[in-house]
Amino acid sequence: IIHCSIQTHTIRQIVRRIFLMMQVVTLLCLSSASAFTFSSNLKTPKTNLYAINRRDVFWKASSAAAAILTTQPKDALADAAAIQDSLDVSNFLRTGVDGGGNMGVSSQAGKSRPQTGVVFRDGSEVLQDKRSGQVSAELLTGTKKDPKAVLVSFVSPWKLETGPVFDVECRDGKTGDGAFVAVTKSVGGKSLDELPLSFFLDRLFDPTGRFSFYGSPTDIKVKPSKVGDASNRKRYLEVSFSSLSQSTNAEIPRKALLAATLPEGSDSVIMLVGSANANRWNSVKDSLIKTADSFNAIPAPKSNLKLRAKDRSNSLIDF
Repeated sequence: IIHCSIQTHTIRQIVRRIFLMMQVVTLLCLSSASAFTFSSNLKTPKTNLYAINRRDVFWKASSAAAAILTTQPKDALADAAAIQDSLDVSNFLRTGVDGGGNMGVSSQAGKSRPQTGVVFRDGSEVLQDKRSGQVSAELLTGTKKDPKAVLVSFVSPWKLETGPVFDVECRDGKTGDGAFVAVTKSVGGKSLDELPLSFFLDRLFDPTGRFSFYGSPTDIKVKPSKVGDASNRKRYLEVSFSSLSQSTNAEIPRKALLAATLPEGSDSVIMLVGSANANRWNSVKDSLIKTADSFNAIPAPKSNLKLRAKDRSNSLIDF
């Protein structure tokens, strides 16, 4: 039985390769005919031009046929996987665009976006006012059985990014300066003041998070946090860390300012994380502070939208 199965498998491979070879031969014939027709419309000697085009097409087709006949299916799959994993991480973190190829296997369309904990309310959109720079989005926290709608807003000097790899994020594509929204797990009944630093850092440096494209950040340092007054119930953290660059395999120092708030009725903290490369920190820090101070998260006003999550097929969040 095993012998018969092997023979059947071999026959199938041979038939498949013969079929592919027939396709190559058909392509060769069509290309040769096209080359001959093209050459007949020129004043240059037909025979030489036709011979050159035919010979060129023949060798290209022969090379393609050889590749088809010698390439194993597993090798092809391995090559595809390598292409899919060829994301230029350092460039992606800076610009939000994968320079490894066009939209497809090796670009944004084929990538899982960073997991920030954000769940959008179905029917809502992320918007930015072009004049004021104010960004607004309606999110869901809690669980499927008991969801809570939260309206998030902040003013940003950077452009709102759109596309499948972004949640709520504004950035400067040239410098990499920017800010994004993240949502934590349940606080477990604790207040904002009672939460340990590790609670925020676990979300910020999650292995699938925004700063972990090419490995977990290192050299993480946190300055003492502060909590705003009664009119500004936010907790601020200033964090420095190093992230690995894929292109140079070097650690790139970066700094971030985190503003966190716990909306009324929500059991998850909403955070706005502004960051920049360490060598740009002094020049951009004031902008990050203004953006953090403008950050607000409140219970969403009542509307006709249902309290259900927007369908995002590549999300890892089970909401």
